[in-house]
Amino acid sequence: MIATLAQNITISAAKYPDHESFRFGSESLSYKDLDIKTDKLASYLISQGVKKGDRVGVYMFRSLETAIAIYGAMKAGAAYVPLDPSLPVQRIAFLLNDCDIEHLLTHKNLNKKHRRIFELKTPLKSIVGGDTENVIPTVTWNSVFEFSEGNYERPEINGDDLAYIMYTSGSTGDPKGILHTHNSGLSYARLSLREFNLQKEDRLASHAPLHFDISTLGYLTGPMAGATTVIISDAHTKMAVSLADLIEKEKISIWYSVPLALVQMLQTDSLNNRDLSALRLVLFGGEIFPNKYLRQLMQLCPQASYYNVYGPAEINQCTCYRVDELPELNTHIPIGTTWDETSYKILRRDNQSVAKGESGELVVATSTMMKGYWNNKKLTEKSIFRAKENGKEIIYYRTGDIVKENTENELLFLGRNDRQVKVRGYRIEIDEIEASILTHEDVYEAAVVVLDKNTNEKEILAAVILNKNDKIKPRDLLTHCSKSLPSYAVPNSIEFMHDFPRTGSGKIDRKKIVKKHIKL
Repeated sequence: MIATLAQNITISAAKYPDHESFRFGSESLSYKDLDIKTDKLASYLISQGVKKGDRVGVYMFRSLETAIAIYGAMKAGAAYVPLDPSLPVQRIAFLLNDCDIEHLLTHKNLNKKHRRIFELKTPLKSIVGGDTENVIPTVTWNSVFEFSEGNYERPEINGDDLAYIMYTSGSTGDPKGILHTHNSGLSYARLSLREFNLQKEDRLASHAPLHFDISTLGYLTGPMAGATTVIISDAHTKMAVSLADLIEKEKISIWYSVPLALVQMLQTDSLNNRDLSALRLVLFGGEIFPNKYLRQLMQLCPQASYYNVYGPAEINQCTCYRVDELPELNTHIPIGTTWDETSYKILRRDNQSVAKGESGELVVATSTMMKGYWNNKKLTEKSIFRAKENGKEIIYYRTGDIVKENTENELLFLGRNDRQVKVRGYRIEIDEIEASILTHEDVYEAAVVVLDKNTNEKEILAAVILNKNDKIKPRDLLTHCSKSLPSYAVPNSIEFMHDFPRTGSGKIDRKKIVKKHIKL
């Protein structure tokens, strides 16, 4: 029985030694090469003092070495910790200190800003892949690949040992490290492989950066299936035309991203007149995919199957919904039903189950659930709901998401409980307002925020990006909202923007929109 994620590499190397495991640009790694190079890295890290349970930082832009880094770290018994290079240097230093990271895997194409990290006070003792002039002992990747493995004994790794720690921002903005074990990672890989029927012949587009949980499909599930994961470069993610060109050229069969990447390609007509016949699965999640764009995509690529995928990073994934027909413009696409090894409850504020058809917070018990938050027992306990069932205690994760069941027993996502606010004496769902605005044919993207300017009343602001060459006025959108929303939920104001601030994963950074307007 497989006990660790890294065993998937060894197994696929034995089955398909010459098959491509990962591709990046014109470079690729066979499963045999990946197995050998990750063995070398593991032995080198152990020679530098890495022990079972240690954390190894992966401070990289998208590259072929990211795959070597994470599996080499796990083979050494460590947990890999992806660090977002777009973060400010001081934030990276905070994460290195918070997670007590002594060993870092990186590459030479870091600019001056990124190299400053090595001058700050951190626990770092060794670096692989950076400039060799660093104050901290540094070796090149080639030196690691030529390393003599010697008698460096590998630790025995169990399923409950840490495999990776993924940092996300909490509701207060403070980073929280999500602890995933080999068990939870393997469960996700196994269940997603089964749900989407991944095969050796599949070519997965890994659009998300390593520090974003969507990346686990390509990095963890792909190797279990013996498939090829195509890592998309940072440059490609910024240019819709070149991204569409890559999908066609690489004959991508499985796409998984936040809706934004797909919307941008549709908006620029980048997918038109291309051979996309290899595309069999389009998975999207993280934010709402406006129906008008999903309809357009389904008409462009009718041979593909489309899935709305749901699951916080704390549980990887837990539900999906297959979109079999063109969705009506004013309908909400369900997040679907739970997959195997997963159960859920919908709770009222008093932690009692809601009545059929009522809304409440979704709590999920699943084999893909995290172990907890790094160095934060209080937050870990707060995120858990415990229930006695058939004489056993079952641990559920509190998603913080408000859902309800429809008549087909499918889950409908209604919004975040922290995006449910009281304005004008009424309880309002922010996500419902956004959904209403997005149904307008001239709206490209929308972000609704609540402003508290120290007045007696909060204000609802809708920031909107329009389609090209539109002459619509803010009052037109307010009139549009009034047709589907109660009067108290119609925004106080509409502001047109050329672009939105975004997080590293491509999601709209609503906190920055709020900060901008509070200062005005």
